[in-house]
Parts: sequence; structure tokens; C-alpha cells
Amino acid sequence: MSIFRSDQPSDKRQHTGQKVDKHALIFGLISVFLCGIGFSIIAPVVPFLVQPYISDPGKQAVMVTMLTSAYAACVFFAAPVIGALSDKYGRRPLLLICLLGSATGYFIFGLGGALWVLFAGRIIEGITGGSISTIFAYFADILPPEQRTKYFGWMSAVVGAGTIIGPSVGGLLARFGYSVPMYFGAAVTLVNVGYGFLFMPESLEKQKRLKEISWMRLNPFTQLANLMSMKNLNRLFVSAFLLWIPNGSLQAIFSQFTLDNFSWKPAVIGLMFSIMGLQDILSQAFIMPRLLQKYSDKQIAILGMVSEIAGYGLFALSALFSFYPLFIAGMFIFGFGDSVFGPSFNGMLSKSAAAGEQGRVQGGSQSIQALARMIGPLIGGQLYVLLGPSAPAFMGMILIMAAIPVLYKINRTGLLPK
Repeated sequence: MSIFRSDQPSDKRQHTGQKVDKHALIFGLISVFLCGIGFSIIAPVVPFLVQPYISDPGKQAVMVTMLTSAYAACVFFAAPVIGALSDKYGRRPLLLICLLGSATGYFIFGLGGALWVLFAGRIIEGITGGSISTIFAYFADILPPEQRTKYFGWMSAVVGAGTIIGPSVGGLLARFGYSVPMYFGAAVTLVNVGYGFLFMPESLEKQKRLKEISWMRLNPFTQLANLMSMKNLNRLFVSAFLLWIPNGSLQAIFSQFTLDNFSWKPAVIGLMFSIMGLQDILSQAFIMPRLLQKYSDKQIAILGMVSEIAGYGLFALSALFSFYPLFIAGMFIFGFGDSVFGPSFNGMLSKSAAAGEQGRVQGGSQSIQALARMIGPLIGGQLYVLLGPSAPAFMGMILIMAAIPVLYKINRTGLLPK
């Protein structure tokens, strides 16, 4: 089954006017939505699932953090492997297997019974969580280069919708039992597996697939080293890594920051989390289409980075003066920056790799994100304790200011066209 519906020969698919199979788009967007809703739906209940197995309240917080770290570590090691395998065997089988694994992880985590069972659930879900890179590669396969940034923006908006809906759904379902959100996540994921099995076409043609995969390529550190040696990609990844480190720190300390500085309750904290998802939807619907008409992907990415710097500055000031309106303003500005950086970065990334390398490159990107989200919380937590609540925000400002010139120096006449 062909992804493309066009009267043009296959070698002219890059021309405008081609249409994409609706089942491919539907499956891809649903899968992205599930990635967005997956973590947020369980966020309200994780402490309650851990509580029965921990006698010391202090250790409970440590265990929740370790569960998050275990998930990020598994994504780091699995994402490049899944991406490379999808380059060889096609996107369809890998995506279906990963979704089945995610459903299994949800179910095991909800089943509980012991701490090791909870960790097993998060590890399984983390290993298959690397599928997001294959989803991006899937979209890169079915879209012409000039449309990819727009559709990556759609994907970002769908993830945002999942982020908004997830905490509310998880909180409501938890009234019937703390494990119910996990079972709900498993059921929805299995429905998407069924839809994909019946209707999803393969996107990577056999002649474009890798002939063989070396074991060195499956090593995430080796693959990252190879990616960093590729022209333009090294600067692109370094700049993104410097941005993702403080982002991971912010996500980890968000609740503690607002509790310590503003004495906010969980309902208010959850509402502020939703701002990020809402920002994605509004930005992709109203702002990104206009930005893409006037600016290149790189220019939009730098705009997003400057906005995040401003957001971090307002976070720091809100802590220094214990004035929550500054924090709320910072959330909107930071959310805007995050919402435009993501699709523009992925647009640049997809245009920097050949068709047979999309899975590898997107897998490497996912691994770098996971690595940053492992490191960021550790650094941010130590700065928070040693130097005060404003310190992680200042770290974000410094690292992103260092990332902007790295991104700016990418060759404008190379693989990243306007």
C-alpha cells in the first residue's frame, strides 16, 4: 500500500500537491497523543502507588524520582536501537511492537504489588517509549521537506493536548482506584495498536532501508558520537542539549518550587502544568503558520530560545520576590518558546538527514533528550538545595545563552534551507 496518492511518478514525490494517506496521519497523530498523555495521566497518582511500599515519607520522594530516572534511562538506551531497527525493517512493525510494550508497561505499573513491579512497569514503558523517534521518522517519510515543520508543529500541538487532558483524566479515574488510570492508558494504547495493525501502511520503501545494522550502531554512546561528527548535526544537537538540561530540571522541581515559594495546592500546580500543553495548541494553530511564512526554522528556534531565557528570568524573579504573578507570566512566555522551538528543531533535524537515516537521527535526538532529562533534574536539585530556588532558573538562562550562538553558526546555505 502506498503512502502517497499522486498522479506524479514516484521520483517526483517531493513536489507540492501530493496527498498523504489519511490512515497514516491518523495513526501517527494518535500515537503522538498517547505519548503526550502517557506520563501526565499517571503523574497525579504515582506517589499514591508508591506509598504502600515506603515507610519513610522522605524515601517516598526519592523513589518517585528514581522511577522517573529509570524511565529516562531506558528511553536513552532504547531510542537509537528502535530508530536503527526501523531504518532496516520499516516503521510499521517497530511502532506496533512499541505500542504493545507501552500497554504492557501501563498494566504492570497499575498491577503493582511490590516496588520492583512498579520499576518493571516503568522500565518496559521506557524501553518502548523510544518509539517517539520512530513516529517522527514515520512523518518524515510521508511528508515532503517543505511541509515537515508544519506537521511537526501539529504533532507538538497534539502532545500538548495530551498534556492538558492527561492530569485531569488521571485525577478523575483515580477516584475509582489509583491503578485505574494505568489500566485506561493500557486499553487506549491497545485500541491504537488494533487500528494501526488494520489500517497503517508502511512508510519506508524497501529500497531505502538499511542493508545491515552493526552492533556498534546499537550502542547509544557510539551512535551519538557518530551523529556529533556529522556536519551541522553536531551544532544542532549541542544547542538542543543545552536547552533540554534546564527543561528537565524545571519539570522535576516545578511542584516543589511553587509549594515552597507560593504555598500552592496540587490543583493549582496541575493547572499550571496544563499551560504548557495549551501553549502548544495555540502556537501551532495561530502563531507558527505566520512565523513559517516569514522566517526560517533556525530563526524560529532562536526566537523560542530567547523566549525561554525570558521565562527563566521571570521564574528567578518570582522566587526572589515571592510574587507569583511573575511566575505565571514566565510560564506563558516560557511555554511559547518551548512550543515554537520543538517543531522548528525537528524540522531542521529531518532536513539534515537522508530518508534511510531518519530513524537513526530521530532516535539519536530522543536519546539526547532522555540524557538531558536524566542529568537536568540531578543538577537542578542540587542547585536548588545549595543555592536556593532561583538557582536552577539562572542555570537555564546561562545554558540557553550559550546554546544560541552554537545554533546560529549552522551553515545557512547547507542542509537547512529557509
